[in-house]
Amino acid sequence: MSTTPAKRPTPAKRPARPYRRPKKDPARITAFKALRAVDERDAYANLVLPPLLREAEKEGMDRRDAALATELVYGTLRQQGSYDAIIAACIDRPLREVDPPVLDVLALGAHQLLATRIPTHAAVSATVELARAVLGDGRAKFVNAVLRRISAQDLDAWIAQVAPPYEEDAEDHLAVVHSHPRWVVAALWDALGRWQPDAAGRTAIEELLRADNERPEVTLVARPGRIGVEELAEQLQVGSAGRWSPYALRLAEGGDPAELAAVQQNRAGVQDEGSQLVALALAAAPVAGGDRLWLDACAGPGGKAALLGALAAERGAALVASERQPHRARLVARALDGNPGPYQVITADGTKPAWQPGSFDRVLVDVPCSGLGALRRRPEARWRRRPEDVAGFGPLQRELLRSALAAVRIGGVVGYATCSPHLAETRSVVDDVLRGRDDVEWIDARPLLPGMPGLGEGPDVQLWPHLHGTDAMYLALLRRTS
Repeated sequence: MSTTPAKRPTPAKRPARPYRRPKKDPARITAFKALRAVDERDAYANLVLPPLLREAEKEGMDRRDAALATELVYGTLRQQGSYDAIIAACIDRPLREVDPPVLDVLALGAHQLLATRIPTHAAVSATVELARAVLGDGRAKFVNAVLRRISAQDLDAWIAQVAPPYEEDAEDHLAVVHSHPRWVVAALWDALGRWQPDAAGRTAIEELLRADNERPEVTLVARPGRIGVEELAEQLQVGSAGRWSPYALRLAEGGDPAELAAVQQNRAGVQDEGSQLVALALAAAPVAGGDRLWLDACAGPGGKAALLGALAAERGAALVASERQPHRARLVARALDGNPGPYQVITADGTKPAWQPGSFDRVLVDVPCSGLGALRRRPEARWRRRPEDVAGFGPLQRELLRSALAAVRIGGVVGYATCSPHLAETRSVVDDVLRGRDDVEWIDARPLLPGMPGLGEGPDVQLWPHLHGTDAMYLALLRRTS
């Protein structure tokens, strides 16, 4: 009798699963495309996202998905610094060795997991499907593994793990917690005033950094002579009056200004209240003698020029709007089209004036700058700018201010404005230009912005998102005296 054990039957091979194509989620695909454009082409999200949304809507994406795509893009860009630190803690290689498209997908997933109400399983599965669609199945497995590690803790727990203690490195702590580059944290803190007691100083900088990460309201301007605030308010139906500008109206969340008849007809426009206040303060500053000819020396894209032109028209004055770049000069002309008074748009370099010295009663020079005052609306700017960029703007800013002072007549007023609170772009520029001159005096700008708190010691004015709900606009008013 044989003792050889009987062979077990060979199990039948399980049939391979058929390949399943990844689901294409229109909201997440659109968000990914926008982030890639920001990274690859140095595009601004507020410029590339609207056409991407329109394209997706033609293919059937509804408004709910459009809102999700918008939240994913802006939320991911605002919190990119925090998410990068968290992702770095979940992988075994430096971030620089991860392909940028993979990092974008991971950041989109991190935002859904840590800062939205999307359930964990839905956030992971939807992001892995996105990775399959845009990266391929191989890298989608890596994305899946990293997201599952991220989902093990909430945002507060992750921040506590990856941010250094405040007591050891205050700037680095704030940079990770509030998702700003360290050098930007330092510059903003200097502008706020580090001389404050530590508790007050920390409170102020944290309030500002938090405000930079909040979604800004859409603010409209009712252009005088074209539409009244009351008529614009009727078109809004749901909205509220501005806090400080008599021409401002705040659009309700989710409202689309492009759908308003007044915006389509160029009688109203989208304009931050801080920008409106710069124009209003310059227009309200007292001048000696006549008040017939105004200049906007860096007028593009035209928002301030349109308001200045309307204010000038109320007094029988004319506006000259100058812009160096032809395509931006066309935007200025479009914004001024329909102005109730006389105006002229010219393409000219403000540092090489196309006008005679002493020609104007009022001059606005809103200089090119780092844009650190508009990080709420352009969150990607914080990651794109470098400290050397600020230094690079300095010579141009000084030259433009000198040219503006030469353009204004004796007794006239120059407004130096910039959408940045960085001291190297604000008070330092004005101080340098005025050093050794006895033909210019400061005007206290604070009384020209009635009712606004927190304007500092003057005579110049720095607006803040956390104090005033505006972009961080800076304004210095200067009068030629001799």
